[in-house]
Amino acid sequence: MLRKLLLSLVLVWLSAAATAQTFPSKQITIIVGVAPGGTLDALARQVALGLTTSLKQTVIVENVTGAGGLVGFQRLLKAEPDGHTLNFSNQSLLIIPHLYPKGNFDPLLDLTPVGTVATVPMVMAVSNASGIKDLPSLMEQMRRNPGKSNFGSGGPGTTAHLAEALFLNINKVDATLVQYRGTGPALVDLMSGVIDGIIDQTVTIMPLHADKRVRAIAVSSPQRLAQLPDVPTFAEGGVPQFDLRIWNGLVAPKGTPRAVVDKLSAALSQVMDSPEFKERVEKQLASQIPSMPERGSDAFRKLLEQDSERISSLVKAVGIKPAN
Repeated sequence: MLRKLLLSLVLVWLSAAATAQTFPSKQITIIVGVAPGGTLDALARQVALGLTTSLKQTVIVENVTGAGGLVGFQRLLKAEPDGHTLNFSNQSLLIIPHLYPKGNFDPLLDLTPVGTVATVPMVMAVSNASGIKDLPSLMEQMRRNPGKSNFGSGGPGTTAHLAEALFLNINKVDATLVQYRGTGPALVDLMSGVIDGIIDQTVTIMPLHADKRVRAIAVSSPQRLAQLPDVPTFAEGGVPQFDLRIWNGLVAPKGTPRAVVDKLSAALSQVMDSPEFKERVEKQLASQIPSMPERGSDAFRKLLEQDSERISSLVKAVGIKPAN
């Protein structure tokens, strides 16, 4: 009996080793649950470009939008768990179960973490038409005219939605939160003055601020960013409690062989160490690449477990309700 068990274990190990050796055997698709043009999409495309080189196989990004990213994850979970279909997401994947409890999606049970990629500060930006010059003047306007200001985000359950709800909750002020199908459309309305403000990651806000198409008024980093030296921190603006930075990472379906996950994690780490990726992510996007102990499947799973509790408490505290 013991001999048969050992033989079975050896066969499983050999099968896993063979799978890792032949992986990837075809094009890899990275699903992104938001429309093109936002932070998540921009980072995903940098990852896809790097993995194409490190894995010597074509890696593409497929935007599958809807229900705050749930539709994209449903597409992922229907795919063969062989590592050829992945999803690139952020904290929003932990918000989805609270917004869509009938979606039967549990990120801790249904996903296999591959690795984190970057941690990105949040930036509050306002439209030029709003007349707002800084965070104190925004706060004064919101307190003087309760409920009259409006903020946009890439949809319910996105990190921008969570950030804006948290900001209102911290400051005990009211505003309308307008949900778009992706960050791109929200930014278009911000630039045209249809909405007053947005809180989003540095990737999307920095170039618009540099071109004076919007005005960035606060960043969630501990110190001012070298890329935005003229923009105060939230603490400088009088809201030190707002300290929300967003991690981004790659996940696979449940049941993906560990050998394949390890190969993907190693390739992802190689991408993050490349000078081109570092230049793009650290310098141009003001993002932090995880250290070696913070990389890989096990470290990412630990992060998901820790943040799941934190996000659950945060969702309840800021009053985000299930979507209709």
